[in-house]
Amino acid sequence: MTIYILAFVVMLLIITGMALGAIVQNKPLKGSCGGLNNIGMKRDCDICGGDDDECEKEQERQRKIAEAKTARADLAYDASKPKH
Repeated sequence: MTIYILAFVVMLLIITGMALGAIVQNKPLKGSCGGLNNIGMKRDCDICGGDDDECEKEQERQRKIAEAKTARADLAYDASKPKH
């Protein structure tokens, strides 16, 4: 039983170290395999058709839509909440 506990603690330390490293580096996570581009299927993407700029534009558009929804939600009056 001691071996299992020791193995669990070691794995927990490894995972914690990896998480802290990812947080400290402040870089976006990347896949190790290269995704669709690595297997020659990037052009089959329904959203961008293989164009990285189009993917970035779509992500920006989705972000703006999410921000607009948040801004509209802030404008609505909620009678169930007390006034400040």
